[in-house]
Amino acid sequence: MSTPNTPADDGVRAVSGPEAIATTRLALLAATRYKLAMHLPVLPADAFSSPDELSELRRIAIAGRGAEIRIVLGDPAAALRSGHRLIDLAQRMPSVLRIRTPAEEDTSAETQASSWLLNDTNGYLFLPDADRSEGRAALKDGPGQAPLLLQFEQIWQRAMPATQLQALGL
Repeated sequence: MSTPNTPADDGVRAVSGPEAIATTRLALLAATRYKLAMHLPVLPADAFSSPDELSELRRIAIAGRGAEIRIVLGDPAAALRSGHRLIDLAQRMPSVLRIRTPAEEDTSAETQASSWLLNDTNGYLFLPDADRSEGRAALKDGPGQAPLLLQFEQIWQRAMPATQLQALGL
């Protein structure tokens, strides 16, 4: 597995363009120890589906007793129909990789438009509009990550399990 090129500066920086976002996403996954939180209005085909990203997600999932990957996904049915590789991983590791759908009160235009990835080393990637490849990121920025984590926790508590993604044991 190759190590992504990450800047020496851990501070907040603007990210723009699909390649920069993919590189930042991989760097955040590589920096994660045990816990990961994601808020995704939709699951794009090119996000969390590369071999390197899936390898990092598997590593996090089997990292130990406290391993936890939580995803609030706005449209799980679309991800299932498209056969996204992250859904396959979630079906194979349901106790560690959990996916929920947002509750009715969390479907405001602002909340549903934004996407974020938060790790347990105070790193984050925040895209105010998930359809655009522009946002901000930091590998270590606790004060910047805190409001996003608080909002994620509130959304997660109200969210419902995405039962349509559960694998059928036939």
